[in-house]
Amino acid sequence: MDLIKQPCPWYVAGPLIGLTVPTLLILGNKAFGISSSLRHICAACFPANISLFKYDWKNERWNLFFVAGIILGGLIATLFLNGNHAVNINPQTHALLQQQGVKNFKGLLPADIFSFSQLLTLRGFVFMIAGGFMVGFGTRYAGGCTSGHAIMGISNLQWPSVVATCCFMVGGFVMTWFILPYLLQL
Repeated sequence: MDLIKQPCPWYVAGPLIGLTVPTLLILGNKAFGISSSLRHICAACFPANISLFKYDWKNERWNLFFVAGIILGGLIATLFLNGNHAVNINPQTHALLQQQGVKNFKGLLPADIFSFSQLLTLRGFVFMIAGGFMVGFGTRYAGGCTSGHAIMGISNLQWPSVVATCCFMVGGFVMTWFILPYLLQL
């Protein structure tokens, strides 16, 4: 049981994630990606006269089971496999975040930013509501999420996925080094 409570090393997790792509392609000619599952849920639950949702979502129900498995796995890991310790991050990153006022590092996310008590503050609104909207909009605008483009698209040698992944990385660097310090001051 102690083995499963430890983080999976990159050299194990990386190849397992990488092998997901050929497995999906070989077993069912399916493309790996998560963001399309929200479209399938909307098409199933809210049938409307919207062209985006007019398709046979039942052919993609495997994706909904895949996402449900991710959610269930995360729930099991959080409830039963959590070692009740903070996520192990680089000490320099930890020090920089503490300088910016982020001090509570228990759990997967810092509670100083991501908690229900912070949701009704300006900081919580910016990070959770505005940030969530921007992630959703960006995913739709880019035609997929980071996992879809970086894992599936690049492995299929799709040039738009290479461009999208480079833009995701540049956006992440700009956010981390130039925008995040200002947002943490809210």
